[in-house]
Amino acid sequence: MFRRFLPWDYGVRNLFRRPSRSLLTLGALGIVSMLVLVIVGSIRGLEQSLSTSGDPQVALVFALGAGEGLENSSVPAQTPDLLAASLPAVQRRYGQKHVSAELYLATQVRTGDDDRSLLGLVRGVTHVAPLVRRQVRIVEGKWPGPGEVLAGSLAPAKLGCPAESLSPGRQVRFEGRVWRISGRFTAGGSSFDSELWCPLADLQQATKRQDLSLVAMLLGPGGSMAEVAMFCKQRRDLALEALSETAYYQSLEKHYRPVRLVAWLVAALVAAAGVFAGLNTMYGAVAGRTRELATLQALGFRRGALVVSLVQEAALLASAGSLVAALVALIAVNGIALRFTMGAFTLRIDGVAILVGCGTGLMLGVCGAIPPAVRALRLPVAESLKAV
Repeated sequence: MFRRFLPWDYGVRNLFRRPSRSLLTLGALGIVSMLVLVIVGSIRGLEQSLSTSGDPQVALVFALGAGEGLENSSVPAQTPDLLAASLPAVQRRYGQKHVSAELYLATQVRTGDDDRSLLGLVRGVTHVAPLVRRQVRIVEGKWPGPGEVLAGSLAPAKLGCPAESLSPGRQVRFEGRVWRISGRFTAGGSSFDSELWCPLADLQQATKRQDLSLVAMLLGPGGSMAEVAMFCKQRRDLALEALSETAYYQSLEKHYRPVRLVAWLVAALVAAAGVFAGLNTMYGAVAGRTRELATLQALGFRRGALVVSLVQEAALLASAGSLVAALVALIAVNGIALRFTMGAFTLRIDGVAILVGCGTGLMLGVCGAIPPAVRALRLPVAESLKAV
């Protein structure tokens, strides 16, 4: 009896002897890998959006007890002046203290060519906002003047409207007023990309509010969050709470942890379903080769060598399907905008997503090939040679 394995090219040639079956198996494994890539890519995109939104040098001051819902926060209008005058830790340049007063709310928005009411995020800001929100860059148009709005790069995805609807010169309607789009900005993939920015005074007038949602401050080189937190504790009459921007978005990550866990569970379920689909596919593929496998045993090849050859074929198909799925995902899916409650984010096919997707595809091929191969080789050689 021979104690060697089948030649490597035997398994490769077998794939081309049955092109239809090989293509169907390749497609099935590729689809499963593609689904896993999309799910993991969405998780990675959400994580990147939350991780890039925080600036460790920015302190947020908002109403005590507001938690993650800054749109529910309400602080007195004089709070920015009090903070600027009381905190030497605030960055100051050319006589301008980097203290940004902001009104943040979720409201119904209508674009010029759509009568539907779409839920959007609007932030009323002053000219100091770009000094504090340092990741913001205007890529088209200009800073908004009275009655104008600056649209984030992911605002169309959040609103569920075409990007052309928020191009400079177009109009949107919210809070009973018509606003003109003055330009577009990008914020490096952070949560600000999902927002519409307009002058604070105009938004206060439209909403008939004189209060603010929060105050964002850029701390200087010697500043610390402890000073800001101490001020908030001392001024109990204002009922304020202070948190660094990174700590705020870390709390949001914890808030959305169940969502990420569900997404990982879905990815695991898709992979499990793919295993069963792979088993059915491989059972069909092996069942049609019973006589071939029996002949190889009659020639002296051990059953273990045949199992290795079948696993080799499945691994080659799974690897090819996973690589095709990864290529398609990088070209057609990577960077697609997805919306969720707090805004929008881009689907990210990065190294982790590719590793998980391709690893899942390879696992499906290997795990799907072993049971049918073992089952087929348990039959007696004489009986297998008579199989049709």
